[in-house]
Amino acid sequence: MALDNALLDSIRHGLFETLGEAVKLQWLRNLPGGDINQAALLGGNNEKFFLKYHHDAPGEMFNTEAQALEDILRLDCIRAPRPIAIGKHGQISWFVMEYLELTAAGPEALLGEQLAAMHEKGHDYYGWHRDNYIGSTPQFNHRHDNWQSFWLEQRLQPQLEMAEVRGFGGSLLDKGARLLASMEQLLDGHEPGASLLHGDLWAGNKAFTTAGQAVIFDPASYYGDREADIAMTELFGGFDRDFYAAYQAHTPLPDAYPLRRDLYNLYHMLNHLNLFGAAYLSRCEQMISSLLSQVR
Repeated sequence: MALDNALLDSIRHGLFETLGEAVKLQWLRNLPGGDINQAALLGGNNEKFFLKYHHDAPGEMFNTEAQALEDILRLDCIRAPRPIAIGKHGQISWFVMEYLELTAAGPEALLGEQLAAMHEKGHDYYGWHRDNYIGSTPQFNHRHDNWQSFWLEQRLQPQLEMAEVRGFGGSLLDKGARLLASMEQLLDGHEPGASLLHGDLWAGNKAFTTAGQAVIFDPASYYGDREADIAMTELFGGFDRDFYAAYQAHTPLPDAYPLRRDLYNLYHMLNHLNLFGAAYLSRCEQMISSLLSQVR
């Protein structure tokens, strides 16, 4: 179904304000938009644009995504789509960015090498300059100098609190409280360098241009332990052995990384519980039980 003309007019106006020229914009076709947003391909002035839009989106969701893309692009290590314009029409928020011709298959080794290069760029604190979103869930990024306190206060504790509000109490919260109390043992003094992370790096958020460039998109970025990005690549699969071999060759992971992998992936599983419901409850409880079994 084509976009509403009034929505297209809003986007035309936004593009004019950003680009400084009128764009003879037209809807070309709908595109797969993932679990949270809808998407479409737009054309105008001999150029194509990728559009994301969302009814009743959280107010700053697209603004923070655009800023994360700009941070990734600024490091000049790996390709990401360039943000162009953001706006709102009625209850519909929209975000226009550069359109890239993408394919799911490509040089996974290049992706691993370039992600490692991005992670190698250090930062002086954990967090980000503002809160953002993981999917449509608020993600808190208050500055921390201690990784253990950041992961507890800004990641796991807020997700457990949201789960309680959504009615997932009982065993999940009991085990979750024990897990938070055990954070010092689980992280065991781990104080990694702070790297710019994609933040939501599952296989649906990476692709390759038809020219063979690796591309990442839909970020939920912050500065944190690079292991958290790699952990999520293992949560749902879709990254091949060439990716991991190239990453390891560039910046090897510590031997203790597997001990932290589930702790980092629990954040995403709790977020799935809060976004999509009880189908993820047993997996969350199993992950917490497995982590607690490591506590001395």
